[in-house]
Amino acid sequence: MDIFNFTRLPALSTFAGNVDDVIGWVTVAVGFWFILTEFVFFYFILKYRKKYSPKAAYITGEEPDLKRWITRPHNAILVFDVLIVIIGVKVWVQVKQTLPPEPVPHVRVVAQQWAWSFVHPGPDGQLDTSDDIKTVDDLHIQANQSYIWELEARDVMHSFSIPTMRLKQDAIPGRVIKGWFDANAVGVYEIQCAEICGIGHGLMPGKLHVEDAATHTAWVQANSPASRIAAN
Repeated sequence: MDIFNFTRLPALSTFAGNVDDVIGWVTVAVGFWFILTEFVFFYFILKYRKKYSPKAAYITGEEPDLKRWITRPHNAILVFDVLIVIIGVKVWVQVKQTLPPEPVPHVRVVAQQWAWSFVHPGPDGQLDTSDDIKTVDDLHIQANQSYIWELEARDVMHSFSIPTMRLKQDAIPGRVIKGWFDANAVGVYEIQCAEICGIGHGLMPGKLHVEDAATHTAWVQANSPASRIAAN
């Protein structure tokens, strides 16, 4: 839907707009209660300022006419919370739990201190074959094509983050975590580590290269192991 892209950061993936909407609805819900609370707060400050304030009195807090000032707003906030959970779960299932149907190209993403290693399928379109293409800090994909990524960490926890895709996933040593993305615009975009992973955390940026079909096919052909051997 993409009705809450306040940052004007490009929405590169098809699910980026839905992620923006979740953040937007959370902002609206929290903002509504923040403004209302501040209004009530200053209203009481002015209404019960020293000149008009009654003498202090001891109350137990169990009186129904006093408890309603807590229970009613509390119940209203719970309703907002349930709505946010419903909206968030729908997007979570779409982004995190529903992979595109096979056959879909796979890419392997390996985080380490302090670089990104990527394994791309070669001309055969399959990972873990002799024509795989390995790069460091540069991930190449084709525009308007869904990919399944396989995320690993070699040492400590990292976080695979592509802000323009609204993608962020922790990389955990000993686990292979799968997810998916696609890209709808040709260009070069930032890949970040969003988990403090040591002294070089801020020095492990990567680049996502989104290419049209012809350019990507040419890149795959030129960088396959067979082509490199022939060139040498």
